Order: sequence, then C-alpha cells, then structure tokens
Amino acid sequence: MSSCLGLYIENNVIKYAKVTKEREALKIESFGIKFYEKIGEAINQIVSETFSYNIPISINLSEETYNYFYMFSLLNKNDLKKAIETEFESYCFDKKLNRNAFETRYALSNEIDDRDKIKVIHVSSNKSSITKLLQPMGEYKVSTITPIGTSIANVASINPKENIIIVNIEDTTTITTIVNQKVYNVEKMDEGAGEILGKIVSKENSYSKAYEICKNSTIYTMEGKELQDEANEYLDYIMPTLYKIVNNLQEKVINSTIKYSKIYITGTMSVVNNIDLYFQEFFETEKCEVLKPYFVTENIKINIKDYIEVNSAIAIALQGLGYGIKSMNFKRPSLSDQLPEWLKIDLSFGNKRSKKNEKPAKKINFNFSLSGKLDATERWLLRGAAGVLMLVLLYSGFSLYLDNRISDKISEAQEVSNYTDTQISLADSDISKVRLKANEYKEMEENLRSINAQIQDDLSFKNTIPNLLVSIMDVIPKEVQITEIENTVASNERHIIIKVQSKYYDELGYFKAKLKEDGILKNIVSTQGEKQGDFVKIVIEGDLP
Repeated sequence: MSSCLGLYIENNVIKYAKVTKEREALKIESFGIKFYEKIGEAINQIVSETFSYNIPISINLSEETYNYFYMFSLLNKNDLKKAIETEFESYCFDKKLNRNAFETRYALSNEIDDRDKIKVIHVSSNKSSITKLLQPMGEYKVSTITPIGTSIANVASINPKENIIIVNIEDTTTITTIVNQKVYNVEKMDEGAGEILGKIVSKENSYSKAYEICKNSTIYTMEGKELQDEANEYLDYIMPTLYKIVNNLQEKVINSTIKYSKIYITGTMSVVNNIDLYFQEFFETEKCEVLKPYFVTENIKINIKDYIEVNSAIAIALQGLGYGIKSMNFKRPSLSDQLPEWLKIDLSFGNKRSKKNEKPAKKINFNFSLSGKLDATERWLLRGAAGVLMLVLLYSGFSLYLDNRISDKISEAQEVSNYTDTQISLADSDISKVRLKANEYKEMEENLRSINAQIQDDLSFKNTIPNLLVSIMDVIPKEVQITEIENTVASNERHIIIKVQSKYYDELGYFKAKLKEDGILKNIVSTQGEKQGDFVKIVIEGDLP
C-alpha cells in the first residue's frame, strides 16, 4: 500500500487530499481546504491532521508557461530532444529571456492535422519560483511538482477515442484539451476564482466567507432569470468572469477541427450551484457537467460535492502515486531519492520521534542467529565485519550520489556551452547583417552625395547664363553689337561662343579685353576681324569661370 498527500497551493488557500493506493484500488483517506496567512504553519497543520509525516508530498507548479513546438515524427529520441531545446532557446532569445534561469519539461502528442508531425507540449518555469515553492515545505518529502494543467486529467474517466475539455477554474483558469486519452493542449486564462473572490473579499473582508458565499450561490437557468438578482446579490461579481471564460471556451470549440463529446467543469468555481447548466446553455452538442473523481463512489456520509472542490489536490496526489505524465515532474531528485532502496537505512535509535505524535521511524534490524556462545574475538570480528559493511554501503551510496551530481554538472555545463555557442552564432549573424547594411548605407550615402553635387552644379549653371548676360551688358561698348551667343559644345558645357560686330575695329578689341580683364570669361581666344559691308565681324570664345 502506498500513499501520497496532494497539496494544491494558491494565494490564501491550500486544497489537500491524502490518497492511498492498494493494488489498483484508490481511496481518499482525508481531504479539505485550509485558509492561511502563514503558509508554513498551514502546511504543518495539514501534515499533522492527515498524519503524513513519512509519506511523499506532491505539490502544484506555479507561474508556468506553455509553449508548443512541432517536430517531424521520424526524428530519433536524441535529435528530438536537441531540436526541442533549440526551439526553446530561440523562444528565449526572441523574448530576451535567460535560458539558464528556467527549468523545463515536455510531453509529446500526435499532431491531429499533420500525421508527419509530433506536437510538443513544452512547459517552463523560473527556477527561483520552484525554489520559492519548496521553502515552506521544510524537511517534508516532496516527491513531485507538476503543473495542474496537465495533472488535472488524472481525475477524469476518459474512454478510448474520446475527446474532452476540462475547465479548471481556480485562481486562474486552465483549459485542458484531451484527445485520444492524451493531453493535447493547455490554455491559461487570467480570469478565474481569484478575480471573483477578490471582489467579494473587498466587501466582506474575509476570504473564507467569500468562499462560502460562492459555495452557496446559485445560477438560475433561462427560465429562472427573474429570480437571480433577488436570490444572490454577489452574482454580479460571479457572472461577468464566468461569461468571459465560457465565451472563450465557446470560441475555442467552434474554431477547432476536433469534435468534443464532453466539457468538464472543476476548480473553486465548480462549487457554484448550477454552473454546469449555465455552461450547457452555450453548447448544443457537447455535454457539460461537473468533474467527479472517477474512482470515488457515492457515500452517504460525504457529499460528492466536497470531493469535487478539491479535485486539483486529488489530481496532484495521483501524480505522486505514479499517474499522469511522468515527464512533467519539476522536482529534481535529492540524495535519498537517487540512492537505491537497499541503501536507504534509517540510522535512528530507540523510539525517538522527530515530531510530536509521530510514529517511530521504521528501522532495518540485522539479527544474527548463530549456534553456540561467541567469545570476545568472534564478537570483535562480527563488529568489524559490520563496520566494514557499513563503510562499503556508505561509500557506495556517496559514490553513486557524486557520480550523478558530476553527470548533472557536466550536463549543465554542456547546456551552457551550447547556449553560448548559439548566442555567438547569432551574434556573428547579426554582425554580418549589420556590416551588409552599413555597406548599403555607405553606397546610398555616396549616391546621395553625387546626386546632390550634380544638383548643386545644375543649379549653379542654371544662373550662369543670366549672370553672363548681365556682366556683358555692363562692359559692352555702344558701338558693338552681339549677333549670337552659343553654348553647344557637348564635351564642355561651360564653353561660350560670342559672335559680335562693330563699325570700329578698336571697339571690338576693347570688348574682348574687358571680357578678359573683368573675369567674365577665361581662356579667351578670337578670330581675325572680317570686313563685311560697313561692319567688322569677329568670334570670341571662352569658358565660364
């Protein structure tokens, strides 16, 4: 016979259930709900009341994150593990998270829409959060720490090829999808009992009273809506949150390609009367009902509803007894966990008890029955042999422990090394991208400079001809006439040809000299004067300065 105490811990409340397994039969030995201010004291009280000093304790993970990766089904076990680790490292890089700060676990499921793929349900939790969970447990033996989103399926009776949804409305809400008797998807919602109880507590100043108010509340069906406001004023706190949850669930079912047969409701809000009827109003083909532990039978002394409100604790206890997804245990094995059973010897003496009212710890007694009376030498030899045996056992135990610890450290070092290599590779890739962009920007900058210079040159040239004409007007003699000004040389846009004529040759010479002297043109040359009728004509050429 084996037992486990399941503790579902949330703000202000602990749900607990001690479950015993004898062969294949399961029995709930004790259960309940305890409201607390100091969590350590509450846990001590629960352990004492359930007499669970020497049995394993299973607790729920908190603040976990669910991610989903899709892998090819042909990958072997090692390649699959590496691929999953790479996916999570990429996720951490995108979210700017430190990969080494997280503890991770995963489970596999067949992808419904693609038979060549495997769906990976990846769960991660900050290591500091796990340490915080273990601190109030003190020296009690914590065997498993598991997320409620995957563990809650332990309570349900699931038929082969049956697809169901479990809506667990605790402080926050988890919606667990189970396909073909396997957990397929877990979705978290911020809305839940914590939001509802918080509103009631602000008015009643008591968490336990707020819980009782929810427990005594009744949701009326469509025919009895007119009674709702009169029956319970606190439904105004309850209904908006439930509507958000059921509306999200309805959208999920409508958009899913999976056909579901049942929707189970559990958690703190399952204590509200008629909650299953309220959910049923939103679904036509899926049957909605409150989740009952599959192994619990009707009992005259105990209301089945009392079991239902601690479903989360029962599910966690079943996880500690070996049910559910074993790979989802976030508790790292301690030294005693790693030792083989034959090395776990209780070295306590007499009937010394570690805690008040605790039974004496079990001890292994070595009884030697040898015929005849032993002399002093034989007694010393037996004592020596026993001492050597104890040393061998202790040495073997510590050797196994050290070997496991060394393996763990090597594995951690390899993880860090792989993570560092990945980051270096990503950094190199980023550097290459930055350099490529820098070259592109440099090329663009050069092009812009060239275009800008061309624009400036065009603008300056645009004003050059008008300025030239103004300058010529200032120096041209009255007797000199300009017959033509050209700028037609393709190889030199700044080359100017001026054709002029005058009755007096010296006036033409004067005009040429002024063009040169005043810097209006440079590199000035001219043709010989040609007499045509009364006028002497020459051609003056030069470049704009």
